Amino acid sequence: MIKSLNKLLPLVVLCLFTSSLFAQNKELDSIIALRSLANDNNTQLENRFKYARKAVKMSYKLSDSTLLASKRVLSYLFLIQGDYDSVFKINHQNVKLAEKVKDTFAIANAYNILGFYHHIYEKHDSAYFYYFKSVKLFEKLNNIKNQGEVLANMADIQETERDYIGCESNAIKSIALIEQLPENDYNLETLWNTHNLIAIVAAELEQYDRALEYYDKTLDICNRMQDAYEKTLFSNINIAALYRRKGDFATAERLYKKLYKDTSILAFDPTSYSIILSGLAHAKFKNNTASESEIKELFNKAYQISETEDDEVGLLSISMDMADFYFETKNKDSARHYVDKAYTIGNDLVANETILEALLLKSKIETGEQAEASLNAYIKLSDSLQKAERSIRNKFARIDYETDQIKAEKERVSKERFMFLLLSIGLFVTLALIYIIFTQLSKNKALTFKQQQQETNEEIYNLMLSQQNKIDEARSTEKRRISEELHDGILGRLFGTRLSLDSLNRSNTEEAIQSRESYIDELQAIEQEIRKVSHELNTDFISNSRFIDIVKTLLETQTKAYQLEYKLTNNDSIHWDAITNKTKIHIYRILQESLQNIYKHAKASKVEISFSIKKNVICLTITDDGSGFEINKSKKGIGIKNITSRVKEINGELKIKSELSKGTNITIKIPI
Repeated sequence: MIKSLNKLLPLVVLCLFTSSLFAQNKELDSIIALRSLANDNNTQLENRFKYARKAVKMSYKLSDSTLLASKRVLSYLFLIQGDYDSVFKINHQNVKLAEKVKDTFAIANAYNILGFYHHIYEKHDSAYFYYFKSVKLFEKLNNIKNQGEVLANMADIQETERDYIGCESNAIKSIALIEQLPENDYNLETLWNTHNLIAIVAAELEQYDRALEYYDKTLDICNRMQDAYEKTLFSNINIAALYRRKGDFATAERLYKKLYKDTSILAFDPTSYSIILSGLAHAKFKNNTASESEIKELFNKAYQISETEDDEVGLLSISMDMADFYFETKNKDSARHYVDKAYTIGNDLVANETILEALLLKSKIETGEQAEASLNAYIKLSDSLQKAERSIRNKFARIDYETDQIKAEKERVSKERFMFLLLSIGLFVTLALIYIIFTQLSKNKALTFKQQQQETNEEIYNLMLSQQNKIDEARSTEKRRISEELHDGILGRLFGTRLSLDSLNRSNTEEAIQSRESYIDELQAIEQEIRKVSHELNTDFISNSRFIDIVKTLLETQTKAYQLEYKLTNNDSIHWDAITNKTKIHIYRILQESLQNIYKHAKASKVEISFSIKKNVICLTITDDGSGFEINKSKKGIGIKNITSRVKEINGELKIKSELSKGTNITIKIPI
């Protein structure tokens, strides 16, 4: 009984394990189905939350990676709903889970969302910190899309904090990345934002032409988008405002007029239309192209629209324009009213630039102690803003370099390098002079050696030609002798025999006739074969191919020694006699070197050599079926260096293609 239980125990354990795996797989399928329902945009948001929360609850029973994937779905729903506190909480949890399972993309994504959370609440230092950590991870993953988008968000923060250099740097990096992606509205919107940021920065730095260049680029991007009415409107308003800021009020008035005539803007975006009215009124005032009553009417209409829309940003801008108008027209009471209004709204919105403008204008409108107090407040705020800007720039720089220790280390290394440079500059100059002297001597020796080598090569080639001529002459003489012997001796005797047999064929017996006819036919066949051999032997097959004969001799000798099969293909249109001896010597040596390399390294059984010509360029191809090699990883041996040097000598072009186990192909193009 006990023995039978022992036999059953492993089977029971296996069944339990299999059952457990089956249950887990079934549960995972359910979780995946719930996530899919939660991501369905056609489902009501309330139900999507139910599916997502149920998926998270079930995921606790399985792996951390499953739980992470479910929580990311829930995080996305919190973003859609605008529940940013929940977004903050769940993404801190996601960071810990992602670090635990070593999911780099999930860590980067969670950091990006945490950066977005702080960005919304204008906690710019924390937002930049998380964005920076996110972009480094996306860069490591080579995730171009997310990297470009995060850089754009970082640039936006830096523009707000007046870190203009940092903003432009990150915006340009973002543009370079996003332009690598497919062109769609989502990517084009990111490009519009980054180009717009650069234009704003350029305008703040009073680089107006550069700002206009980038605003024009935003309009070009709008033309490539499916629905870009709003962004086109913003770009045009920005361009008109830039001309006003530049002092070109005539162009500004023309652009504002064009926008003013588009009455659809009022229905689409009343706040933008109020800005257009105010800008037009101010431009008309500066250009003196309208009466004061007309200008007041435009200002009042703009102000009324912003009040109706409860648009504090619009009221801020319009109030400053109206204050400036009334100040210029000597209506100080109205000027004071609107500048105070702008100052109050500016403080509520923490719009420091407008507060500065308002304080400066107040110091001009007011008198006595009030004017002095406003001017002192202006100077104090201006100084504090400059200090804050420097602080912000330093803060972002510290984040970029990650820690102050790294910065200190860089400074220390920089000082050490500077000291090393000072101490070694004398030695460097001395070594440089010695190097120049020895290099010049070496070059002179190399030049002398090259000249001697050239002369030697010429002599060798002439000897080769002379030797080949003697061989060709001997062959030709021997062939003629054999041809004459065949024609005058053997053919004559065979012809006589045929005549004798022909005369004997007159015998009347049938058997004799048939026998003799067969002999006669056979003798005729022998006669024709010998005549064919005679003609072939007497043909001067080496005509116009002396260099190719030398090549053939080389190939026959070398391949026989190396136990290789070879195939030679030559284009008859190549006039070797017209090619310089120097070039032919180098070709000969290249073939020699190549065959030697094939024998030593390739372990090949066959080599193919071909000569072709196209557009006055000879193409030499050498192909083997050997083991091949990796061109990028292999070091150049002496053989390859020699071939490269010879190709360079004849102003040729060398290409080597090789693949492991598939052989090597060398192509050399030689201009005639």
